[in-house]
Amino acid sequence: MKLSEIIFAVLNIIAIVFIPIVAVIVGQKLQDRAEKRRDKLTVFKVLMANRFCWSPESVYAMNIIDIVFADDETVRQTWKAYYEKLCIQDPDEMQIKQIKTAQEKMLESMAVSLGYKDKITWDTIQNPYIPKGMLTAAQQQQVIQNGQEQFAVAMGDLLAKLQDKQ
Repeated sequence: MKLSEIIFAVLNIIAIVFIPIVAVIVGQKLQDRAEKRRDKLTVFKVLMANRFCWSPESVYAMNIIDIVFADDETVRQTWKAYYEKLCIQDPDEMQIKQIKTAQEKMLESMAVSLGYKDKITWDTIQNPYIPKGMLTAAQQQQVIQNGQEQFAVAMGDLLAKLQDKQ
């Protein structure tokens, strides 16, 4: 056998053994990357869809931002700023506006992270579709909840007075 034939045979063996291994490794990396993007996109879509109200899905999505966007410091910082604003007890009107702005900034940073910088604009984020009937129902639900809380407090006071008389 000639030296060139030996080299060619060795190269064939190497190609037969290593190319499938490299293909599997590259395929796995691409699959991992696609899954991370899919997770980020899912969090972003849930939060965009729930910009005007809370849902169990939106709370779940917020709780995994630090995991899903672990490689994006800008998103994590805007999430942290939003979270700090959410922790304000009984916010006034100005603080409510600051909370909304922090939420929008977080969503904007997520859009940029996902490559939607010029496609999902600040205007898009600030203008969610909210059907009037849904808004009315949410407001009515809040009125009912407030009434129930007031009733519970009044009943507690009444029971305390009755117990004091006995």
